[in-house]
Amino acid sequence: MESPVIIYEDNHVLVALKPQNMPSCEDESKDLDLLTYLKNMIKERDNKSGNVYLGLVHRLDRPTGGVMVFAKTSKAASRLSEQMKEGDFQKTYFATLVGSPKQKSQKLTNYLKKNAINNMVYVCGQTVEGAKKAELFYEIIEEKNGLSLARIKLYTGRGHQIRVQMSHMGNPVYGDMRYGGENAVKGHLALWASSLAFTHPVTKERLVFKAEPPKDLAPWKLFDTSVALEMTL
Repeated sequence: MESPVIIYEDNHVLVALKPQNMPSCEDESKDLDLLTYLKNMIKERDNKSGNVYLGLVHRLDRPTGGVMVFAKTSKAASRLSEQMKEGDFQKTYFATLVGSPKQKSQKLTNYLKKNAINNMVYVCGQTVEGAKKAELFYEIIEEKNGLSLARIKLYTGRGHQIRVQMSHMGNPVYGDMRYGGENAVKGHLALWASSLAFTHPVTKERLVFKAEPPKDLAPWKLFDTSVALEMTL
């Protein structure tokens, strides 16, 4: 596993790249997570004697890598969380899909419900108790070898949302053995948080951070993600 990389830091926020298969925060596995890693790094780097404050503003599923922002003060954490509620927090992902959707770009709206027993998320009817609305927009950028590179913009932040909605459409994310069903292709889960945009909680400057997925892993090496990264939805 690659080590996390800090791509931006000031007195209020820290933006880092989470490696794939590293937890965002502590979980049942007790494997080293990104939040703990960054706290330890700051403590050692800045020679801090007490506890380091670092607020978890959002999460990425363990198999998903990419851009994440953390708050270095409670005020920053509160303001960034408020942005997420108001829809000012914009997240874009790359996903390699199995096959290619008939519609090359469209907005998907589904209702999802999580089964807490098996930690699986399912598409369900709007009237089902506990159902939550999930919306995203995808655009197919490139197609090759029976796979397609999609750029996906999230409008809601439901757990496993992209994986469930893409699988429900019939084009699961490459490497998704959990939701891929009969179309699943074994491999490294090809889902990457490629860009993150938010308003700085103190300076009010609009910040945008972008990062390509690891080019040494299949199937990312098939596609020119550098060009796709510069395009905006």
